[in-house]
Amino acid sequence: MRPFESAIWYSGDVAKVTILPAGDTYEFDLDTMPYDGHGKPKSFLDVAENFGFHLEHACGGSCACTTCHIVVKQGGEWITEMEDDEADRLDMAADLQLTSRLGCQAVITSNEAEIVIEIPSWNRNYVSEGGGSMNLGDAIPAPKK
Repeated sequence: MRPFESAIWYSGDVAKVTILPAGDTYEFDLDTMPYDGHGKPKSFLDVAENFGFHLEHACGGSCACTTCHIVVKQGGEWITEMEDDEADRLDMAADLQLTSRLGCQAVITSNEAEIVIEIPSWNRNYVSEGGGSMNLGDAIPAPKK
């Protein structure tokens, strides 16, 4: 996958998302950012995929797991309200917090947005340490060594 060059897609105001703990900030025009086919269009997962930032999503972004769990630290007013499917799924997430969301379901609503999200440490490390999918059991095997 090739990340798109955000400067090409600017048509005025741009949204800004910072992902912690990496500290990476991405600026993009929601109106022209291409949909990458993972999660809802303009979701945090869609943004991550467009910029080549790895946000785990074992179910492909279909709200069937919690591996894309994020915590919104700033700018929650620029994100869609949580729907029932997402709330039901988040009930199963480890380290659930008041501002927890699924990256595949939380959609950025405006080019005026300045949002800071954090990927919980259990989520950042699980797959890189050889785990498959916490939520889908053996349906997604651990990577071969």
